[in-house]
Amino acid sequence: LEVQTSVGNQVNLLVGGGAGSVLFWNGSTTAPGGIAGGDRLRIDLQLAPGAHALLTSPGAAKWYRCDHAPAQQTLTVHLADAATLEWLPQETILFAGAQAELHSQIQLHGSARLLWGDVVCLGRPAAGERFSHGHWAQGSELWRDGALLWQEHTWLGGDDPLLNAPAGLNGHTVMATLLWAGPALDADALALARACCAEHRHAACTQLPGVWLARWLGDSAEAALAWQRALWTALRPHWLQRPAHAPRIWRT
Repeated sequence: LEVQTSVGNQVNLLVGGGAGSVLFWNGSTTAPGGIAGGDRLRIDLQLAPGAHALLTSPGAAKWYRCDHAPAQQTLTVHLADAATLEWLPQETILFAGAQAELHSQIQLHGSARLLWGDVVCLGRPAAGERFSHGHWAQGSELWRDGALLWQEHTWLGGDDPLLNAPAGLNGHTVMATLLWAGPALDADALALARACCAEHRHAACTQLPGVWLARWLGDSAEAALAWQRALWTALRPHWLQRPAHAPRIWRT
């Protein structure tokens, strides 16, 4: 496992290790610290053949108001043949006035497997703050052996009609995604996933060519993470043939 991140030109996190070990990890200057206008965060992640990593974060990533230049995050992931990545960070909070621009490109090779989680909160409703101005731009691309499996591009401004439209967020402020790129779920696993989505409401899932995708919509980061982790707990034995053991940091 190799990870390198930088803010601007300053490297602030390095990880190196073999298939089952992490030699060094220092996330003190990344999440849960805030990202301000003009910041440029770059994360490069590579997993060697057969490696397996579950990466999470100690707390929410906060994107603060920008008065001038937008803040940007670029994530590139390369998974070698037979590697497995579980990417399950905690929520991303976009403050009113944030100009957040995020781009992810993920390259899978051979039989590499990916579990990808994302929770985005627009504004801080508990503090009486709506995402009334600023913008959120997010683009994601997933490739396997040079063929595009899935891509999504989002642009929402603080005054975008889609924030309240029934065909958009319908007035909700939190959205969550869970994506699996690996062997297709069998009928029993699909039934389990749909039952879990039904239990948590405002959620649905579907099997697409090459990927399984689940979505949740609501107004609570805690509820979004509970839905995501309930699916992970139920389906990890189907995906990875091993039980789910939650990282201790999720309980802090």
